[in-house]
Amino acid sequence: MKINLKKSYFGEREFLLAEHGEFKVISFKYSTGVEALKVENSKGYFIILPFQGQQIWRAHFCGKDLTMQTKFDEPYPTKEYLKTYGGFLLHCGACAFGVPQADDNHPQHGELPNADYDNSYIELTDDYVAVGGTYNYNVSFVKNYSFTPECRLYANDTVLKINITLENKRNSPMDYMYLCHINFRPIDGAEIICSADYNGIKIFNPANDDMPTEQKNKLNDYAALVEKNPFIHNKVGNSDECYNPEICFGIYDYKADSNGLAHTMQLTEDGAFYVAHPVEVLPVCIRWISRSEDEQSLGMVLPATAEHLGYNHAKRTGQLKFLEPYGKISFQIECGYLDIVKSQRVCDIIKSIK
Repeated sequence: MKINLKKSYFGEREFLLAEHGEFKVISFKYSTGVEALKVENSKGYFIILPFQGQQIWRAHFCGKDLTMQTKFDEPYPTKEYLKTYGGFLLHCGACAFGVPQADDNHPQHGELPNADYDNSYIELTDDYVAVGGTYNYNVSFVKNYSFTPECRLYANDTVLKINITLENKRNSPMDYMYLCHINFRPIDGAEIICSADYNGIKIFNPANDDMPTEQKNKLNDYAALVEKNPFIHNKVGNSDECYNPEICFGIYDYKADSNGLAHTMQLTEDGAFYVAHPVEVLPVCIRWISRSEDEQSLGMVLPATAEHLGYNHAKRTGQLKFLEPYGKISFQIECGYLDIVKSQRVCDIIKSIK
């Protein structure tokens, strides 16, 4: 069963829009006016904004809140990235992404994070429930593309399957960039385990001159420790840790399993926060960690086509990707929660490919 969504289906009170087997889809509006869907199975739920970027605003499975902590309890109806920044997963790109540099003129992380979707839908089957949509971008003489994400939650499962298709709709090649911004909550005492060896890991300018001297020195000292021994940062909440306001890492040597997927976990005593991504399509991974009194986020892997330094940096460094005329690319990213048994299986997979 497929339901094409209209904004009139969303009101101030929660409404059970669809139900099938163990699945429920509840529509509502935040007090800010942003439409949302709460999608449930027997293990938990995710909340998605079907008309605003198809952002996954919250994810909660097995009693675990997976989403970073910020000052945004609700999404806001804005295109400005940092004025509604509190979501679990945001699509970034596709004309550009990252922090614009002096020679860039694109918005932070591009047009996709808060894009307006005219076409959104729900699909329910015996096996899964999906929420998807298509964003069409068309500027004469520049670009014409469609971006179609779909988030699937399977029965009795705790990992979201994010299917993505990008299609060039012009009779000329199209350059593009994409980053999947997945923002987990850090758990002190947990361990980051991934299928990368950290060869050539890069730390991007953690401190700036506007910071207080003590804060700047702490951040730079910790960055120097990690540059010397990258593996120390795998222990979440280690005694030397400093991510105030943030540190971004570039990781370039992720290895894939036989299915072409690389794996990353924040492993705790009773399970793991988890991401799997296709290395061939998204060869650059940004690790973004922020731990302050106001923000707590472990972006342990942001799979990407390029580094996060804007369009012209990607162009200069040969990191732009291209689609042929009327060409398209499709791929899948997995993210969510694993119980202790499944997380041990992923540990074994990571050991086998490293």
